[in-house]
This record gives sequence, structure tokens and C-alpha cells, in this order.
Amino acid sequence: MKTIASTTLTAHVQQPCYDRTQLRSRIVHFGFGAFHRAHQALLTNRVLNAKGGDWGICEISLFSGDVLMGQLRAQDHLFTVLEKGAEGNQPIIVGAVNECLNAKLDSLAAIIEKFCEPQVAIVSLTITEKGYCIDPATGKLDMQNARILHDLENPGEPHSAPGILVEALHRRRERGLPAFTVLSCDNIPDNGHVVKNAVLGMAQKRSPELAEWIDKQVSFPGTMVDRIVPAATDASLAEITQALGVEDPCAISCEPFIQWVVEDNFVAGRPEWEIAGVQMVQDVLPWEQMKLRMLNGSHSFLAYLGYLAGYAHINECMEDASFREAARRLMLDEQAPTLRITDVDLTAYADSLIERFANPALQHRTWQIAMDGSQKLPQRMLDGIRIHLERHSAWPLLALGVAGWIRYVSGADERGNAIDVRDPLADKIRAIVDASSDADRVRAFMGLSEVFGDALPNNPVFVEAVDRAYQRIVRHGARRAVMETSGS
Repeated sequence: MKTIASTTLTAHVQQPCYDRTQLRSRIVHFGFGAFHRAHQALLTNRVLNAKGGDWGICEISLFSGDVLMGQLRAQDHLFTVLEKGAEGNQPIIVGAVNECLNAKLDSLAAIIEKFCEPQVAIVSLTITEKGYCIDPATGKLDMQNARILHDLENPGEPHSAPGILVEALHRRRERGLPAFTVLSCDNIPDNGHVVKNAVLGMAQKRSPELAEWIDKQVSFPGTMVDRIVPAATDASLAEITQALGVEDPCAISCEPFIQWVVEDNFVAGRPEWEIAGVQMVQDVLPWEQMKLRMLNGSHSFLAYLGYLAGYAHINECMEDASFREAARRLMLDEQAPTLRITDVDLTAYADSLIERFANPALQHRTWQIAMDGSQKLPQRMLDGIRIHLERHSAWPLLALGVAGWIRYVSGADERGNAIDVRDPLADKIRAIVDASSDADRVRAFMGLSEVFGDALPNNPVFVEAVDRAYQRIVRHGARRAVMETSGS
């Protein structure tokens, strides 16, 4: 069977120009998902193309992903990233991955031992919020999580990412090996501290001495990641097949824009990512807040309200003048004033985001962006709302965004069709919906302390603003609610 590893590709396909036999698994990565393929792996590939070296990536997946990793092995760990712009596409073959392990294809023991190899300098992660097993109410390790409970009982056979990291670091310490850097590449606020809290929380339960060693020896840099990478579909894979002349089941499409801001704190070295345009900084948090509130907050706003209005893709929302104006006003009038970043033209940034959202080549589904909203809403919208409440400033579009989420997860669109709601709190959400009506729906949702905390549900200004926005959606529909709230 022909693969991208055994086929002569056309000249317009960018291919690795370095010696892949020199690669060693110096980076071990949790989560061979779409975003990682089109972001960290691609940027590492760019560094290798520029100057060669041995910074290879070993991909790890635990209890899923075995089919994808089997396909990856069949094509010598090569895969395609198709950058799709409004004016044309660029296929790129990524060669930075040199190895992969999966608990079903290999063994859990083999996976843990991979982290213990002397050359491993970085362990990176894209495992989504729930993979860190953090209690959102406390920001600490969730000691009631089933996988965490398993790992505390069976530390040598862990099933969670924190458990595996702690067991690997325990073995390295016992063997006299140096520690590695733990690098979260997930789109969550203060991700370096999130993964540090998870690892130290697990280590402390096992051994205070181990926890102290990890605290002193391991670094947990913060990162900000930005690239729109829709999930692969049959249509996107067929398009890539046409561009290559051969099928690549591991391929992914994305936008041309890419940004990575990284705290420069690595205890065992790193690739020269600057060569690929990565911004190495001392403090990531201002960049992270800008992206989470202006980009992700408006993305979620468009996802909930756009889906309800009948728009399947973000670029379709952008073709509606009311949605386009609302997204821009949300960014500049309500999110930008809450930021502390300096020396960045936020108006230009907002305009660039609108242009990216409007890219007709991407077809980024509103339904996909709307997933896991209970874990995204706090940092994308609620943090900004808290600042407005302190300042007594206006936030009508943020209120509409929160109301849009509540209306979306209620489970039916404006035509009465069922919505496939994907959320870690889906069971709790369904129970609230079943026990409430539109008249008291918002107040019923205030019981979700995992989302809203304790202060917001007890703030009548917050509750009444969201309830007014929700009732507007119920009475007039999402599109008219967006139009009226934005004044467009």
C-alpha cells in the first residue's frame, strides 16, 4: 500500500530536508491530537529543517488512539499538515515525530519506561483540561477522580497523566537521572501552574521527599498557543489526498496563522524554537489572557449563539453582519479593557481575529468549539465579567455569551432539534434542565459551582444580567438577540 513515506510527492509539497535517522526521542508528548500535529510538532519540524539536530518527538497515547498510532507507524511517523488560506493551500510533511507508544499496541510499562530514558529533556502535553485531573473549584488535584484514586493505590501502574509523570520522575530520581521539563501546550489559563499543581499534588500523596525533589528539579513553563485547527473530517482528508496524490489518515488541516509564546524556563535544554518564530518570554500570562478572552471568548460566543441561529461553521457567522459586529465589539469594548498586556495594538489584533474567523477554507464547526463549555466558560468569559463587576462597567455581550451557553446546553436548538451536548458536566447539566423551565433556568444553573464559583451566583447584578439575556434569546431567537445587543 502506498503511503507518504513511499511515494514521490509533487514539488509544491514541503518535505523534511534533514536526516531523520539522527532523531532521538528527546521530547515525549502526551496527546497526538489535531492541535499538537499542526502546532508544536510542526514548529519543531521547522527548527529541524532550518538547522537539523536530534530533537525528535515520541508520541504517547494511553487507552485510545491505537488505530491512529498504528497508521502513523505504517507511514514511518510522517504526517501531513495542510495550511488552508483564503488564497490557496500549502501541504507540509512533518518529520519531527520518530516514535510512538500506545497502551493497547505496546504496554503501560513500556510507556512509563520511555519517560525514564536519559535523553528525555521535555515532556509536553495536549490532553485538554480534564486530563490534568484538577478540581476546578480549588485548582488542586482532584482526589475524588477515579484515575487519581487508582494511581494512589497502584503508583507503579498509573492511568492518569499526573500519575505517570510522578512515577516517571520517581524512577529517574531513584536511578540518579536528571529531571525533565513538563511543558503544557493546552489552551487553559496559567497552564504551567495547573500541571505543576497536579504533579506536586500527586507526589505529595506518595512521598513528601519526592514532592520536594520535583519542586526543586522540575520546571513547568507556561505557554500560550494559538492556531485554529478544526477536527479532521472525511472531506478534509479527501482534500489532502488530492493535494498529495496519496492518502494520509493522520493528516490535519489548519489556518496559516500560528503563534506560540513560551516561558523560557527549561531545566534540560530545548529546541531553538525561536528559529521557527516562537516567542520566548519571561511572563506568558498577559499573552494568555489576551488570547483566552479576545480570541477564545469570541469564538465561544459565536459557537453557542451561531449554532442556535443555524450556522454550522464560524465563517458562516462572519458572513452575518450582526455576528461579525458583535464579535468585534465583544473583543474591543468588553474583553480588551480587562487585559494588562502592553505594547500590543489590540484593535489590530481584533481585526486580525475577525479576518481569521472569516476564512472560508477552514470550515470550523460551531458544534466542535461549543464542546466542554463548562470548563472553558470561566476563563473565556467569567474572569472578564468579574473585572467589569468590580469596575461597574458594561458587559452586555459577555452576558449574552453566558446566556448563549446556558441556552445551548439546554439541549435543543431553535427548531426543536436535539443538540448533542458534549461536556464533562453533561449529567449535572441535564438534571438541571429537566428540573427547571426557561423562566428559572438561569437561576437553576447558578448551582453549578464548578462553573460559576460562589460569588457570582450571589451577585444579583450578574444573575439578572444573564437572565435578561437568556430571556431575550428565548423570546426572539439567537440572531435577533445578537443584533439587538450589539446595536447592529
